[in-house]
Formats: sequence, C-alpha cells, structure tokens
Amino acid sequence: MDFFQQQDIAKRNTRKLVLLLALAVLSLIAVTTAMFATLTYYLQTGNSAFAMESAGMTLWQKLQLLLSWQTISGIALLVMVVVFFGSLYKYFQLGRGGRTVAEALGGHPINTNSQDFHERQLLNIVEEMAIASGTPVPPVYVMEEPAINAFAAGHTPQDAVIGVTRGCMEQLNRSELQGVIAHEFSHIFHGDMRLNMRLVALLNGILLLGLIGNFMVRGSAYRSIGRSSKNNSQGVVIGIGIALMIIGYAGTFFGNIIKAAVSRQREFLADASAVQFTRDNTGISGALKKIGATPAGSHLQAEHSAEFSHMYFGQGVKTAFSGLMATHPPLSERIKRIEPNWDGSFETIDTSTRETRAEDSADTTQHNAHSDAIVKAAILSNALNHIGQPNTSHLSVAQKLLQQIPQQLLQATHESYGARAIIFGLLLERNGSSQQTQLTLLQSTYSATELEQLEPIAHAASHQPDHLRLPLVELAIPALKELSASQQSTFFNAIDVLIQADRKISFSEWIVRRLISHQLCDKPSRTQSLNLRQLRNECALLLTLLAKAGSSDTEQQNLAFSSATRALRLGELPPTPNNKIAIGELDAAIAKLQQVKPLQKPALLKAMGLCIEHDGMVTPREAELYRTIAACLDCPVPPLAAIKNP
Repeated sequence: MDFFQQQDIAKRNTRKLVLLLALAVLSLIAVTTAMFATLTYYLQTGNSAFAMESAGMTLWQKLQLLLSWQTISGIALLVMVVVFFGSLYKYFQLGRGGRTVAEALGGHPINTNSQDFHERQLLNIVEEMAIASGTPVPPVYVMEEPAINAFAAGHTPQDAVIGVTRGCMEQLNRSELQGVIAHEFSHIFHGDMRLNMRLVALLNGILLLGLIGNFMVRGSAYRSIGRSSKNNSQGVVIGIGIALMIIGYAGTFFGNIIKAAVSRQREFLADASAVQFTRDNTGISGALKKIGATPAGSHLQAEHSAEFSHMYFGQGVKTAFSGLMATHPPLSERIKRIEPNWDGSFETIDTSTRETRAEDSADTTQHNAHSDAIVKAAILSNALNHIGQPNTSHLSVAQKLLQQIPQQLLQATHESYGARAIIFGLLLERNGSSQQTQLTLLQSTYSATELEQLEPIAHAASHQPDHLRLPLVELAIPALKELSASQQSTFFNAIDVLIQADRKISFSEWIVRRLISHQLCDKPSRTQSLNLRQLRNECALLLTLLAKAGSSDTEQQNLAFSSATRALRLGELPPTPNNKIAIGELDAAIAKLQQVKPLQKPALLKAMGLCIEHDGMVTPREAELYRTIAACLDCPVPPLAAIKNP
C-alpha cells in the first residue's frame, strides 16, 4: 500500500471518472433524444400533412424525417451545457472543502473544550492519529443520528474534516472508534477525498436535468391550483417537466453506477490501512459487526445523504439493485477480509461495558520527558517507507507526546486565543530581554488587555522542548482555522512582527510560519503533472537551503548538495548562492514542487534526506525542517522518534 502509488492510482481514477462521465453524458443524450422523438411523434399524430408525407415509411424512417442532425446536435449541446454548468456550480459550492459536506449533512463542529466523555474521546483519537501520521489535525463534526457512520471530506488535508454520527461515538468502544477513524485517515492519505469531491461535482451536472424537471412540475402544479382556464400551456410545461424527470432518473441510475464503480475497491484499501495503522483487526471488524447488529445500521436520514453516499464508512443509503449500485462492499465481505475466521454472527451491543481510558476525560498522566536526541544517518531515507503508512509505534509516540504537553497548553490549543498565544510563544527568543522586546512590538497589533491574556501561554510555549514544537502547531491548527479573515490578517501581521524583531529569519521561525501559512492560506494544487526536470531551479533552491541547515561549513554544504543532486539524476545542478535565497522565492519553489507527479516525489524526498544526513547525524531542528517541507509537499512524515534506523 505505497503512499505515492496510491496517490497516483487516485489520480488515474480521476481520469477514469471523466471517461465514465462522458459515457453517462452520451447515455443521457441518447435518452433525451429518444424522449424528444417520442414526444414529437406523438404531437404529429393526426397531422394530415405529416401522414401524407410519411405514408408507406417504417417507424425508423418516420423518426429520421422528424429528427434532423441539426436537431440531434442541438439536444446534445443542450445536455452537455447543462451538465457542464451544473458540475461547475457544484465544484465552486464545494470550494470551502469538507466543511461544506459536513454542514450539508446537518453536522456541527465539536467544541474542542467539550467535557462530554464521548466527544472528548473522539477528539483525543483524532489528535493522536493526526500527530502519529504527520497530517494536520482536522476539525471534527458530529451528525446527530443514531446510525453508526463516519466520513472524511475535503480537497486536500488542509481543508479536510472528519464527520462522525452520534451513534458511532456512543455505541463503539475506543478500539472500534479508533479503527473507524483510522479508516477515514486512510482516505485522507491516499487521495480518495479529492476524488470523492470531484465525483460529487460531476454527478451534480448529470442529475441537474432531473432537478430542473422536478422544479417545472412542482411549479406548474402550484400555479395551476384554483385555475379553471382551459389553456393547455400548463399541461405542456408539466409534460416537459415529467420528461426531464424521467431523464433525471436515468441520470441517477448512471450516477449511482459511477459512484459504485469508483468507491468499492477504495473501501477495501481503507479497511486494510486501518488495520495496518492500529495493528488491531478487532477494532474495525467490531465496528462493522455493530453496524450489522443495530436497527439503524449505517443508514443516514440527512436530506443530502444520498449525494455523498460514496464518502461514508458504511453504506449510508439504501439503493435499488444493491449489488450493482452499492457504494460499499457487503458488511460480511469486509469483515471476512479483516477477520478470516469470523463465524458470520453480528454481536449484540452492550453499552454498559464500553472500554474507557482515563486520558479521554483528562490527560493527566505524565510520562518521563521524551528527548529527541540527535539520530543517526539514514533515518530520513527510511522515513519514506512510512509516509501515509503510520503504524502502532507512531501512534504510541503520538500518545506520549500528547501526555508530555502541559495541561495548560493542551487546553490552550483548543481555543483561538490560546492557539494564537502558543504560536507567538514558539516564535519568541529564549532570552528574557529579547522576549520582552518582541512582546512590546506586538502592541502595534493587539491591545494591552489582549496581550495580558496572551502572555502567560506564550511564555509557557516558548520554553517547550524542540520535539514538542510541531505537535503544538498541529494541535493549534483547528482553532486557528476558526479565525475570521480580519483576525487571520492581524494574526499573520503579529507573526511577521515577531520574526522581524531581530531583522532576520531563522529556520525555526520559517518552519512555524510556513506550516501555519500552508494550513490557513495556501490554495491546493489543482494538478500534479509536472516533472522534476521542469523544476530544476526549484530543486536547487530547496536543496541549497537544506545543505545550509545541515552545516555552517561551505565545503560541507557543497558536498551535501552534490550528494543530493546526484540522487535526483538531473544532470549538473549548481547550488543557489546563499545570499540569494529569499523567503518569498522559497515559498514559490515549494508551491511549484507541490505540482510534481506523485511517483516523482519520493526521489525529491530522498534527495532532501541525503542532503541533511550528509554529516552522519540529524538534529531535532533538521528533522523538523524536513517534516515541514514534506508536509508542504503533501507528503506527511510521521514523528521520526518512532522510525528505527535500518
């Protein structure tokens, strides 16, 4: 289950999706043409001129007489225009990412400071898995439904959300809920979310003709109530509307077939990935068994549930021709693949004996301080094997990291004031007088009252060890995403003030700003079709930066750069002069490199690792830099403390 290969498969599946859409549109054109021909032929009944002209003709010849190629071309053009603009409208409607889907399904975001046991447990699981996998912590939404179901939605990990039903939270124990969330994280890793969002947009265009017909029938029926006019115009409109509704049913049929074809195999992959992540097949199989045991199962009642049926953990809606149109494999088949010795019985739920863990209500247990000591070379190269494929060791490290974060800071990450204060603290100098200078400069962006609230948390964050910096940023992301546009603008101005206080930018400062900017501001890359050979200058700039981070000696920097460029096999590649590396150019280079084909990204990440490891060691700050750049390239690297040297 290679991460990059799965990303490439998702990309190729998008092409297949376009092909399936084209076939569906051709089918709609055929159905529409047939409906038009039938209606035209019916209207010609009793027309003496047509009867005389078509005397002795077969039915096919009569239809050819009624339908010219110009008419058929017009019908085809009309159908394609409706499908295109219907899809385009839906695509822009989904521009906000996963939040749009969650809200359409009646979901509401969980209060990150919630004291409800089930909500607290769910948030802890999501945070653990995000840190373990190196992905941003997604906002979590709850749908108030008794069914057991969940989904991950978004265009990229930056705008992803995870949605869970109330029944899923309350009826599954921690192990089972963990399996479900791991399944949804797999959809984030493997590019399934973007594919699913595009599928929603494309299918909206196919179904639009039926929606127009439904609107025409309802509108005409409403206007005709109480009228006694013998005017037949209303009947004509209703007839056209009914015809469009029939076409719409055809669109629904083709749409469901497309969703089923795209979705089913990806569900098997996500199940397998969840088992690999948690190393516990009883968790996800237990969740599937409980779906089979409950009256509500996984079926959702939300108004728009059918529209997003291919995104769910379980079959969210009932379908006709279930074997052909089901978006998910049968429960029994999924369980058998995970648990081959399953006896075929669904267990009965006993809500009184659910598993609990103390840290789900209050994370008070403190472990001994974990130290990210300098690690040996080859750790970064070996990290490639774990991108998008975290396992229990990463999950264990994530749990320990969360337990090492002071309770004051952990709570602060869950609300906007505290999250901002933590980011400011990570940008403060360790020196007391320098800190005070930086905080004084913040008076240009925040009032004295606001600074009084921010300072205690900022001071506490500034003294946290290096290995907790990235987890703190990742935990703060959901709260920072809740800031309004004006609040975000003020927040970034404050970040720039703190960074520019000493008139230079360090790697640590750039890492924090780059991560925040990537999650809150960067627009997702629409295409991934470039080759590394097309981005030689961008590769040179990035590797020069990493060589500089690994050593202060110019000769060693050049050797590290040469070692990395040889691995890229891009021919002679001169390093960028250190005095010409501008932050804006570096950000632009990363934005370009995001568009590289999935199967070419491993070569770049390997070269980055070789550059840092050239001196035989990797410091915590170098590892932080590597993971940040990889995250900005949409290649999430798990915590390196859980990755063993080969």
